[in-house]
Amino acid sequence: MSLLDGTLLAARRALTDDIISPRELAAEALERIRRLNPKLNAFLTVTQASENPAPGVLCGIPIAHKDCFATRGVRTTGGSKILAERVPDYDAAIVTRLHDAGAVMLGKTNLHELCYGITSNNPHFGAVRNPWDLTRIPGGSSGGSAAAVAAGMVFAASGTDTGGSIRVPASFCGVVGLKPTYGAISRRGCLPLGITLDHVGPIAKTVRDAGVAFAAMCDGAGAVEIPDRVDVKRMRIGVPEAFFFDQIAPEVRASVRHAVQTMAGLGAEMREVRMDGMEELNRLGRLILSAEASSLWRKQLAARPRDFGEDVRAALERGLAIPAVEYLEAQRRRRQLANKLAALWNGIDCLLTPATPTTAPKIGDTVIRVGGVEQDVRAGSTRLVRPFNVLGWPALAMPCGFSEEGLPVGLQLVAAPRGEARLFQAAAALEDALGIVRRKPPIE
Repeated sequence: MSLLDGTLLAARRALTDDIISPRELAAEALERIRRLNPKLNAFLTVTQASENPAPGVLCGIPIAHKDCFATRGVRTTGGSKILAERVPDYDAAIVTRLHDAGAVMLGKTNLHELCYGITSNNPHFGAVRNPWDLTRIPGGSSGGSAAAVAAGMVFAASGTDTGGSIRVPASFCGVVGLKPTYGAISRRGCLPLGITLDHVGPIAKTVRDAGVAFAAMCDGAGAVEIPDRVDVKRMRIGVPEAFFFDQIAPEVRASVRHAVQTMAGLGAEMREVRMDGMEELNRLGRLILSAEASSLWRKQLAARPRDFGEDVRAALERGLAIPAVEYLEAQRRRRQLANKLAALWNGIDCLLTPATPTTAPKIGDTVIRVGGVEQDVRAGSTRLVRPFNVLGWPALAMPCGFSEEGLPVGLQLVAAPRGEARLFQAAAALEDALGIVRRKPPIE
């Protein structure tokens, strides 16, 4: 079996033990990209590996960056026709940090235009396809990053999450995606979308791999220690029944329920909790994002409206109509709800919820249907994750099962601000117990 089919940690051991060289591992990854990218369209730009990666925790590990992070001398499009020929003369903060940790960048990944969408059906560069089923979306906006990791093209990739754009692709592609605490990872050099909602984080194959990538992105400040055997006895895990388990597919419900039972079997204390205000947080998040995104792109929208994709142009135009008083009121109400909900952490250590209400929709679907109810694919797919962008709490999506069609089912773990270590602890214990990470997509 190729090292590319294993974990980042296994590859790091092979590199450390001189079983393979960084150059050989990069060449193997580039060959897989060459073979699979015509099917997946996960990469917009492929780059050559550096000859001598910097020493560090990721020394020689092939990675990719979402094409919204500035890369010196390498085209950075944001998935947009507006920026199609942009070549920055600087690196984004996390590009520098991962490079300094020894990671080897092999390219820039495809995404939903301007990071503003959930399908990664890009009208300018083509749709990204899900490695588990090429007729389905990988999620968005970090769809190319999640597809590349799931297909074993790279061991980890950067992503952004403004309303679920790391966690939704992780859920649909069967990988692990972390949206850290707001501000935990620098956004410098990242194309902005919603300036008070944007988060930067890693996508990787496993929880422990994501922990290593997260620590490197934080320049060591966010380092987390995940032992080989994780003890979650007496960890208090809240399971909110209302809202999060309403209008979800039966196969999602069954897989997440099994995860809840598994955690209980590991000795965690499962507590039913009440979380009021989730629908309101969704509404506030959509309003705030709409206003902030339109403010950022209003000049280009006025000058070059035909150069935006239809869905993004329509969303930006809607945002221009939001009065300033509504935006300010939304931010005020956001603070009120955050202060009220913070009391939740007095009684629990983590939350456990579904990540997405369904498995990955088909490319071109505009709605998802659950229990006879139709929802817009964007609003429906982000419904369970967007509230935590508004709150700024760290949240991690990971696979917890598979549907009858063989599609990944994702769950979400959430912790208090700066609670990433506790989040990784719970997620690693669950991942070990479920034992499903060895399952690979059928793409060849």
